[in-house]
Amino acid sequence: MDGRNLLKTIWSFALLVMLSCGPVVKENTDQPDIMEIEKKNLGSLLALYPKPMTVVGTKVEGKVNWLVVGHTGIIGHDRILVSMSKQHYSNQGIKKLKKFSINLVSREMLPKADYVGSVSGKTVDKSGVFTYHIGENGTPVIDVSPLTMECNVVDIYETEGFDNFICTVVNTYATPDVLDHNGKLDYTRLKPVLFEFPTYSYLATGEVIGKCLNLDAEPGMCAKQPM
Repeated sequence: MDGRNLLKTIWSFALLVMLSCGPVVKENTDQPDIMEIEKKNLGSLLALYPKPMTVVGTKVEGKVNWLVVGHTGIIGHDRILVSMSKQHYSNQGIKKLKKFSINLVSREMLPKADYVGSVSGKTVDKSGVFTYHIGENGTPVIDVSPLTMECNVVDIYETEGFDNFICTVVNTYATPDVLDHNGKLDYTRLKPVLFEFPTYSYLATGEVIGKCLNLDAEPGMCAKQPM
């Protein structure tokens, strides 16, 4: 090998060494490593709790009756669902009159609400437990409840052991202290009691942690993905 080729070989080798010893490119560490956590299968468990605790007001054979109901839901934007065991005394009145009231429970009325959920109207007259008046739709409205909805039953969907009343809301009454300065419901003021069925526990509502569809405007919150 002549001197020119030897020099060329040495220079190529030196260049290769310099490139291999350059700065190490680090992997993207913006996203922390996420360990896959194995979830435990709890079987066919209904786990959509807690739910707002409510007292349903109706009349059975002309007498007002109150019942705690923890299974309520929303159907679309114009229907609500109230699911009640077929054994409840109130069902008779609701099926006949096709209307009832739904009263949200505050902490102040919780002891009385708990009571009307523990005894049956078949054997106990519960009409005097709450001070009430008759609403514009003809249903009993609890005065101390911060929010009451008068409902009309438009359909009844029966499942094993339950009457599921599908209703429209006719009137909604709210006390002034649960409204904001625009006269709209403010649930941070309302703070309805929540009910968790598996452990029969009452819970309080929590704090506001963000605004729906606007989290990208909140510091520290995840921005919406680009379209």
